[in-house]
Amino acid sequence: MKNTLCSWLNILIGCIIVAAGFVFFINPYNIVPGGAYGASIVLHNLFPSIQVGTFGYMFDIPLLVLSVVLLGTKLGARTIAAALTTPLLMNMMSKMAYPTEEALHALDPSQLIGGTMNLSDHLMLACVMGATLIGIGTGIVVRNQATTGGSDIVGMLLQKYCHIRFSKAILLVDGAVVCFGLLVIGFGIGSAEDSTQPSWHLSFYSLIAIFIISRVIAYMINGSKNDKLIFVISDKQMTALHSYILKDLDRTATCIKSSGLYTGKEKEMIFLVVSYKEVAGVKHTIKAADPKAFVVVTDAYDTFGEGWKQLPSPNEIDPE
Repeated sequence: MKNTLCSWLNILIGCIIVAAGFVFFINPYNIVPGGAYGASIVLHNLFPSIQVGTFGYMFDIPLLVLSVVLLGTKLGARTIAAALTTPLLMNMMSKMAYPTEEALHALDPSQLIGGTMNLSDHLMLACVMGATLIGIGTGIVVRNQATTGGSDIVGMLLQKYCHIRFSKAILLVDGAVVCFGLLVIGFGIGSAEDSTQPSWHLSFYSLIAIFIISRVIAYMINGSKNDKLIFVISDKQMTALHSYILKDLDRTATCIKSSGLYTGKEKEMIFLVVSYKEVAGVKHTIKAADPKAFVVVTDAYDTFGEGWKQLPSPNEIDPE
């Protein structure tokens, strides 16, 4: 029960972070970071009286239904809750952040929280901060077995019916949304006469935001992926290394029977995965046990098993 409650609380926190990223750093500056909410930002420019979160509902609810009908996806309560909570939080935050209905409809950054959050002259900062928050929030949601829906479902549809890889499908969807934003928003940030900052610059900010979001989500789910794979081959039986791995590192390893190709002499080969912080200690122990040992250290892209990550389920979306 405690784990379940913590998971639901984490999903709520993730949704709050995503909504804050959009409301305070993305929506006011017409940065379009792809996906359903990116399309919602574009549509808000056409229909200012309808908030971005409301357009989010218009995308999320039909897509959730489509995923059940066309993909046969069994939507969990967590996914439904995350997909419906995020737009609600976005609308609530927007109403609290702007003093008047006119400012809310215009998403005027000069009036955002009394003008204290106006980053009109620092669009790169707004882009990076917003994308980072969205990535962190989405990563938290996904790590708790949920998804915010949107372009993920479109990507799965394209994968199934058009035989396009999921990652490429997401890229196509986001690219189409960015192009849609470029067509709708026009040639000036808030004003066609603003030649110092033409709106096609916003497309570059949008692409930067898409990249940052994808990298942050991957980091939140998979970590920094800096585990190291170590092979140790020695003529000796390195009991000191065995003890160090089992007692000091509190890990295990695999001993593989091997022999030298030239000499035919039996050797001991140890297969070991450690974090990058533990590599130095392993090297020092190997040198003390056998200075002539042959050692290979390389990157372990992904590590699954006891003490590491769990293997993904067949329906789990890989952020890479």
